[in-house]
Amino acid sequence: MRYFIVDDDRASRMMLTNIIENSQLGTVIGEAENGQDAIPQILAIQPDFVLIDLLMPKLDGIATIEKLREQNFLGIFIMISQVVNKDMVAESYEKGIEFFINKPINKIEVEMVLRKTEEQYRLKNSILAIRQSLSNFDLPNLKHTQKTSREHIQTILNDLGIIGEVGSEDITQIIELLLLDKQQIAPLPPLKELYERVSAFTKHTQEDITKESKAIEQRVRRTILAAMINLANLGIVDYTNSEFEYYAPRYFDFTDIRSLMRQIEKNEPRKAKVNIKKFIQVLFSDINSK
Repeated sequence: MRYFIVDDDRASRMMLTNIIENSQLGTVIGEAENGQDAIPQILAIQPDFVLIDLLMPKLDGIATIEKLREQNFLGIFIMISQVVNKDMVAESYEKGIEFFINKPINKIEVEMVLRKTEEQYRLKNSILAIRQSLSNFDLPNLKHTQKTSREHIQTILNDLGIIGEVGSEDITQIIELLLLDKQQIAPLPPLKELYERVSAFTKHTQEDITKESKAIEQRVRRTILAAMINLANLGIVDYTNSEFEYYAPRYFDFTDIRSLMRQIEKNEPRKAKVNIKKFIQVLFSDINSK
């Protein structure tokens, strides 16, 4: 795999390069200290993956990604950042970020994330090749074997171990609403609006809708926390488990998952920040892509 690194911190660039090459993940074919300098190089050499810092001088990570997408760059972006601002993280996923790598850089996390993105890259290319091969065939019955959106949602919730949680149905209905609206990946409506629309299926007065929307928020929050705890337990048992590798850094802030793992190991109360917006955003993005 061919990597390009964009980061204004030279030490971070060197560390990432060493991890990539020493772990035989691929080759770093270029680097830049800001987005403005990176754009012409990336367009010229077309790397498979771009590791890009969120906050940089001249042109930040999000703006750089936008400009590269405008010029039809199809490589995969992985964001590097120590910023924990939820809105900025959500915006990054909206722009097409696949994964986050947290600063300070951790070798195990970098290897885990890059191996997972490499796996997805190869799978994506394989699927494209299969589709091209099948494009010459008439497949009239294919639609009968495809999963429904609800089945896709429930498959993911089952992977996270929360299909039996009360809030899983609320989450499913929220995603179905977004699909029904033909909602694009960004920006999503406010969560409060989504809760109220789901409430309106069963409640009819504004007072009842308001009460139910608050109840939905709490059910969804508890359900997502349960998913985080399940993944943390899974990570303790097997850090290389494919479900842990995929869901932990993509659907959640990986630092929160690691914190839960430490709490579990020390038999402490399970406490973590629950980012509902990010979870819904990423889940909808995954379902929308199917």
